Amino acid sequence: MSQRGSQARRLNEYFFFASFYNTTMDVIYLDNNATTRPAPEVVAAMQPYLERWYGNPSSVHRFGMKARQAIDEARAAVAELAGCKDSELIFTSGGTESINMALRGLLAARSPRRKIVTSAVEHSATRATCEFLAQGGTQIVEVGVDHDGGLDMPALEAALDDQTALVSIMWANNETGVVFPVDQIAALCRSRKIPFHCDATQALGKIPVRAAEVGIDAMSMAAHKFHGPKGVGALFVRRGLRIGSLLLGGPQERNRRGGTENVAGIVGTGQAAQLALAHLPDMSRVAQLRDRLESDILTRIAQTRVNGKTDQRVPNTTNIGFRSLEAEAILLLLSENDVCASAGAACSSGSLEPSHVIKAMKIDPLLAHGSVRFSLSRYTTTAEIDAALNILDAAIRRLRQVLPVAGGSATSAAPIVPGKTPVR
Repeated sequence: MSQRGSQARRLNEYFFFASFYNTTMDVIYLDNNATTRPAPEVVAAMQPYLERWYGNPSSVHRFGMKARQAIDEARAAVAELAGCKDSELIFTSGGTESINMALRGLLAARSPRRKIVTSAVEHSATRATCEFLAQGGTQIVEVGVDHDGGLDMPALEAALDDQTALVSIMWANNETGVVFPVDQIAALCRSRKIPFHCDATQALGKIPVRAAEVGIDAMSMAAHKFHGPKGVGALFVRRGLRIGSLLLGGPQERNRRGGTENVAGIVGTGQAAQLALAHLPDMSRVAQLRDRLESDILTRIAQTRVNGKTDQRVPNTTNIGFRSLEAEAILLLLSENDVCASAGAACSSGSLEPSHVIKAMKIDPLLAHGSVRFSLSRYTTTAEIDAALNILDAAIRRLRQVLPVAGGSATSAAPIVPGKTPVR
């Protein structure tokens, strides 16, 4: 095990046990790209369908038809947010299922073509599905990105040929927030008569999304990313597009996705969609808070850098590299002081490696290892940003004393006191 891995593990063990003594503080939640707080209105809308209107929506009696009507109303709300017709929307168990259905269903419908073109920075749901399909003989081509996370459009165009079954590229990156030119991608695919699946999970509810207008053929989404419940997603499939089913069973979802619908979850998703659409103008305020957080970090903390384009990204996300530090150590100190953020890193065999996104961008390794993602929501307040900045500033100063990433010996120092403003 590397020295960095051993140090990170010791910190992890310390803060795991210390956390039991710090459970009453209000959490400053800056990890909204991982999941969001369910809106109170969403929880309230779901409750009757858990307690009173529990009928099966496939039943012909009025009790069941009440559930069917609720699903139809929710479908219309989600379709309006996604910019498509409600008849083109299939409810699923989440973004992962939607992506699986799109990739595997389109590939099956496009036989004998056995090539998928995607990007090097997709979510693990897309990457894992492509890896699985590659084991069965499907050719997977990954298009790279530049140093700021922008998609290599000439490489994408060069990758398309007569054997390409589909293109699958995200709308916005989950780690950096960088937005891809989906209108250009859709136009390119349309000119080659190749279906384009777009993972819009991180875009929906943050920026205007118009699937049909852009010319997307299939689009996946997840409710818990826009203040809806977990365990519910949706897949937009353009009318007339051939796509195979992933789950076989009953005739639900127009015979495209078998299984009794999650009525309460779907109702909550519809409510979340209505709220997300109504609050889209408020995302400019979220962007201002994000920019303030980002600017103050770069000003107050030395040796920091923003990873990704700052002019083409969703309004709630910033990814910042802290030179010569490990992201896990930063996150542990933040967590101990009730600040939630995340990193594009995975712990493997005792050593931390930057995520595939950061690697694809070819970020300086000393910054890549210390890259942390902060993602806000419409519930984030100015007071929370101010408090998070103070805690982060003190945590970075502390870590640079005790955990240099290369060379030097750690010096002893008292940890940041849980629940109190850190002393610099």
